[in-house]
Amino acid sequence: MKEPSYIILYVSDMPVSTAFYSDILGKAPVESSPGFSMFVLESGWKLGLWAKPEVKPAADMTGGGAEIGLMLDNREEVAAALEVLSAKQAKVIQEPTQMDFGYTFVVQDPDGHRIRAFCPSEIVR
Repeated sequence: MKEPSYIILYVSDMPVSTAFYSDILGKAPVESSPGFSMFVLESGWKLGLWAKPEVKPAADMTGGGAEIGLMLDNREEVAAALEVLSAKQAKVIQEPTQMDFGYTFVVQDPDGHRIRAFCPSEIVR
């Protein structure tokens, strides 16, 4: 079996979510329609946004059941990421704090999907 290469988030307002991710990623989607948008990230991973009413089979849940992780190199990068995401109207649900795995914060996108930025206590890549 191959490794996963993309993630799809179910969203309630496609234009709002597409604009949010375009803004924080600094790029337009490579594919966009009224019900779906796809971003290709520098790592090769793909981030898809799918209008929840069009998902088959129907989804029971949207945001909050998982996290998108942004592993950064140091606390300064974590602080800078918080500044950028806050300016893009992401809702801060965990202020920067030291946890057992590293220095971290969590925000939510317009649909409540969690985005965690962190720098590990020991950088492991």
